[in-house]
Amino acid sequence: MGFQALIIACSLLVGLSPGWAKRVVTVQGGPLVRTEGSHATIWCNVTGYREGVEQDFEWSMYLPSAPDREIRIVSTAQPNYAYAIFAQRVNAKEIYVERLSGDSALLHIAKLEARDQGLFECYTPNTDGQFLGSYSARTNLTVIPDTLSVSSAAQTLSKVEGETLQLTCEVSRQTSQHTHLAVGWYLRPADDPAGTAPRDLVTLSRDFVLRPGGPYRQRLSSGDLRLDKTGANTYRLTIYRLQPADQGAFYCEASEWIQDPDRSWYAISRKQSDKTSVRVQPTDRDFSIQVTTERRAYTAGEPLELRCTIEAQKVPERFFSVSWVFSSSPVAVVGPDAVPTLGSGYVEREAAGQLTVRKESANVHLLKLQRLLPEDAGKYICRVTEREKTLTGDFIDRSKRSRNVQITVTPLKSNITVSLSSNSSFDEGDPIILTCSVQNVWGGLSVSWQWTPPSTTSTAASQGAEGEEPSPAQEPVELASVERDGTVRLGPTYLERGSYGEVRATRERADTYTLSLYNAYPTDAGQYRCTVTEWMRTGPEPNSTWEHLGEQAATKAITVKSVESSFFVSASSRTPSVTFGDSFDLQCIVKPRHNPSVPATVTWRFQPAESHSSPRDLVTFTRAGTLRWGEQPPGLGTRTTVDRSDTNTNFRLSVTRAGRREAGTYHCAATLFRRNYDGTWTEVANRTSNLLGISVLQPVSKLRVLRTNQSVQVLEDSRVRLNCSVATQTSPDSQFTVLWYARRARAELMEPEPPAAAPAVPSPALEPGVGVGVGLAGDLDELLLRIERSGAFEYGAYAEEEQLRSRLQAERPSPRQHSLTLHRAETSDSATYYCLVEEWLTDPDGAWYRVAREASGFTHVLVKRPEARLQVEEAETNVTVEESGSIRLGCSIPTQSSRESRFSVSWYVVRSTDSTISDHECIFSIGHDAVFGNGNCSPTEPPGPESRLQFERTTSDLYTLTLQRARPGDAGGYYCHVEEWLLNPRGAWYRLATNNSDITIVNVQQKASSLQSVVCANDSLFYFVFFYPFPIFGILLIAVLLVRYKSRSHSKSQEGKNGAPLLWIKEPHLSYSPTCLDPPALSLHPGSVE
Repeated sequence: MGFQALIIACSLLVGLSPGWAKRVVTVQGGPLVRTEGSHATIWCNVTGYREGVEQDFEWSMYLPSAPDREIRIVSTAQPNYAYAIFAQRVNAKEIYVERLSGDSALLHIAKLEARDQGLFECYTPNTDGQFLGSYSARTNLTVIPDTLSVSSAAQTLSKVEGETLQLTCEVSRQTSQHTHLAVGWYLRPADDPAGTAPRDLVTLSRDFVLRPGGPYRQRLSSGDLRLDKTGANTYRLTIYRLQPADQGAFYCEASEWIQDPDRSWYAISRKQSDKTSVRVQPTDRDFSIQVTTERRAYTAGEPLELRCTIEAQKVPERFFSVSWVFSSSPVAVVGPDAVPTLGSGYVEREAAGQLTVRKESANVHLLKLQRLLPEDAGKYICRVTEREKTLTGDFIDRSKRSRNVQITVTPLKSNITVSLSSNSSFDEGDPIILTCSVQNVWGGLSVSWQWTPPSTTSTAASQGAEGEEPSPAQEPVELASVERDGTVRLGPTYLERGSYGEVRATRERADTYTLSLYNAYPTDAGQYRCTVTEWMRTGPEPNSTWEHLGEQAATKAITVKSVESSFFVSASSRTPSVTFGDSFDLQCIVKPRHNPSVPATVTWRFQPAESHSSPRDLVTFTRAGTLRWGEQPPGLGTRTTVDRSDTNTNFRLSVTRAGRREAGTYHCAATLFRRNYDGTWTEVANRTSNLLGISVLQPVSKLRVLRTNQSVQVLEDSRVRLNCSVATQTSPDSQFTVLWYARRARAELMEPEPPAAAPAVPSPALEPGVGVGVGLAGDLDELLLRIERSGAFEYGAYAEEEQLRSRLQAERPSPRQHSLTLHRAETSDSATYYCLVEEWLTDPDGAWYRVAREASGFTHVLVKRPEARLQVEEAETNVTVEESGSIRLGCSIPTQSSRESRFSVSWYVVRSTDSTISDHECIFSIGHDAVFGNGNCSPTEPPGPESRLQFERTTSDLYTLTLQRARPGDAGGYYCHVEEWLLNPRGAWYRLATNNSDITIVNVQQKASSLQSVVCANDSLFYFVFFYPFPIFGILLIAVLLVRYKSRSHSKSQEGKNGAPLLWIKEPHLSYSPTCLDPPALSLHPGSVE
């Protein structure tokens, strides 16, 4: 219960939250019924989305045969959204989307096809960051045939002002849907300029309401203009009292309307009839008569037509009687009521259908004799009488007669001529159509068709050369016959073939006959004969008989070219060599042209480069028009497209984004099939095209690395920055592998010239994993660092040996900028540095390949130690001291090479043993590590408590040595020797410079002995007097205190429990000066007494 309440609460929150609008997509309600070939539109709207974001629309459909398979049509966001079935129509703008607003669009289909019937879906991609609501809507579209038919006889009428004009229009439809028709009549005046809209006369709307045009409202209300539906499909326009302004071209237009589910009406079809030209003449009461006929000479049995035309104004409103007279004998009289009265001797002929007298129109009367007899030759005239009523009520007759028309009738005899027309040569599978035309036909005709096999004279002649007799002439074979009444009979040899509709004999017209042999075979070659027999019916009906008048024949030699003889397959390509990622097209030309009766199956085959296996099938165009892919198409089938021409003679294979896998040999193979008349297929021939070799090459390298040479001098322990810049690259997708090298001379460093191109660097030094190569003039190229295109680092062996790994820093400030920083440079790092750039690209299959590599310019790096600027000074140059005095020697370093320098200082004394030899004796030495005796010499006097030397360093650049208790033998020349030491980047000390100070001359004056001098001169006496009494006194004091403590603890045991020794005395600390200039001093330091 609690869970349901939670769901209800969440639903209310969702519904009430103003920020969570629910998206709703609506589409025009269906089902929509539209006609084939019409322009159809479907609207789609979306609401409930985040405001300010323009919505996109994607249209797709589902066929009734596959309701679960989506077929994409068109999208406002994706230009290549359509599937292949709609792509051509979308590219030709026959299907497009019209955006009405940011959230409304209209799908247009300019010309509907029957295959467009199905379920249409409008989908709007989400733009809100969350999914809530509906994102698509569907409607059903039904495509029906356009059965609307509008017809009106095209004619030219001449009317008189005030007469009545009546025109009819036949409008029909065969739609099974419930539709309404709207029919209207329009007039295009003769004097209106081109491009002017026609005049709307009157329209019967789909609601069966008459709506006149603007200028014709008055005439419709007065009854001068009418539109009547006289039949199920007939609409009649009537204009009374014609006016000169009514002259022009009249036509009717019909539209078929259907009501959509939203209750709106839509015109699914609109058509116009042929135009009727009407000429309106001014009013005139006079009239004239004219009798016309096709010719004056006839043959017995032919029909004779005589027309009497009355030329007058307002003929329908006047009363005319027409009399036909032959050789002063009346034939017939037609009164104003159009009822004929026949003369004696013509009643029987009229009853037998041999005579016709009628009024074709208000001003045209016809006299027709169906079959002329020799006695019908003579003069024919037409007499017209007009009866006019006067004001008194009397009638006045006015008569006129036409000129005599002399007719001659020649006795009957057959005079027909026969011609047989057809092509002389046909290809196998084509239909053979022969037309037999008959001229000068009078009676009935019957036709027979025969076929004679081709002559074997040449074959017989070749056999006669071998002693055999030539074969006799071939007998004609009955094909078919057409009787007088149109009955068709096939010959016994062609009965089975004719039962499948392969043989047809028809009578197109009374004088034209056709023989059709569909799906021609090579065995159909030969001579065809059309024999026409003319017949005449004699005697009265119904006992008349047919009389043979004569016959004529015509022949035609037909050859049928076997398809196998002209069957040819060739393959071609305009691009035998392409680069990675390019496209290439292969054309397979199949000749002759496609024939549905002799189709071909075409297969593209492919053999990969450097493959010895048999070619594999890529794709096959079957004879039924379907497409069948092979098991292993190139590029996994994602980059290969195929199509064929409308004539099925050009089969194209297109490969896009070609890679190594598409390189190889292509060819196409075609198999020809013949369709037998019983529906079975027979394989006729096989052909294989020439081989097409397609090479897929790497793109031409455009890699260029800046090649600027430079020299850099730095001090040891400094930082050296090396740059490597790529100026141009082959592709924006290129990635680079950068190798840093150091070139070291074998004997001495020299300034090398940069290589002319990347190949100038020897390959052993460039191959990955090789640490040392040989450069110019025997130099060594050491691999420092290799930076892969993926960013992985790999140090060279030289970097490991020289401990460069911790001092190298590689950076890439930009995609085409690389730098290498060498920290804490050493003198051993002096070398010539350069980078080698390898450019890599991916082929269409995703494999990486190296396009090119190129070396940069050289950077000559010289790492130097600091300049030696060591200077040493001695404060005094001549010193005289008394015996047992102190000799103070100073050593000052005013200038040093580096702030980080440390010094090793030694003092030497020079004593002259004789006049020629000087002895340099080391008296003191302190190393740069501040260890006594660790300098550059070993002092003669060992260090220790007995030493007379006292060393001091008051400042960083001032050293002092004091020689205590001077002796006469200490006289001599003293100087200090200074060595300057620096710490290299590896932590090892090296000597940078040495220097000596000036010599200081020391003289020692002897003096008389004293008690103090005697005591101080003897160490045993000195210790006995000044040192030993103190320990003895201490021991005695401790003993006294112990005795006193024990006596007190015995008497005061209670205090002994809680008491403690009052005083603990440690061994006293004695400080003394080895110079004996001052008496020893006993001092107690902290912690000596607890």
